[in-house]
Amino acid sequence: MNGVIMFSLPLRDDARLRPLEIWHAEEFAAHMDRAREHIRPWVGPAFVTDDLDGARGTLRRYAERQAADGARLYGIWLDGMLVGGVMFVNFDAAFGSCEIGCWLEPAAEGRGLITQASRTLLDWAFTDRGLHRAEWHCRADNERSSAVAERLGMTLEGVRRESWPYGGTRHDKQIWAILASEWRAHRP
Repeated sequence: MNGVIMFSLPLRDDARLRPLEIWHAEEFAAHMDRAREHIRPWVGPAFVTDDLDGARGTLRRYAERQAADGARLYGIWLDGMLVGGVMFVNFDAAFGSCEIGCWLEPAAEGRGLITQASRTLLDWAFTDRGLHRAEWHCRADNERSSAVAERLGMTLEGVRRESWPYGGTRHDKQIWAILASEWRAHRP
């Protein structure tokens, strides 16, 4: 990787968080080739791309949403390679709420990258943007995702029964949330 990297935050010595933008389409497509089948059961079908055009389309949708002060997409680079990311799936400043999501390829799991990156997003949403509430949605059988929500100090507020279709089966979805006051009281 040559040149200056702008808008990059360290997650740890070998990992960085930075905006994932349209010009990253080739890198995002290569990452999706490594991650696709691993993440497909856990993320929305519109996010999982199968080729370079799909990668551009996903990145373009998020760029357009961000331009409207909505959803945002951030990549996690480990040792200079894109390995996953975090996002504001929904971001509504007027309503004071957001939803955070994530994905990670198998080789990068178990390093705390998603938890640290999600903390960064929550801190920005609550501290800089003044949001009131943040949510985390995941399939009820996604233990890794539920564990991240717990580490972030979120409360399991409920389960939407059979609301997540995948592979011909409908799965339950957990709704986790944290309020700004809770975040400030227990901020890491």
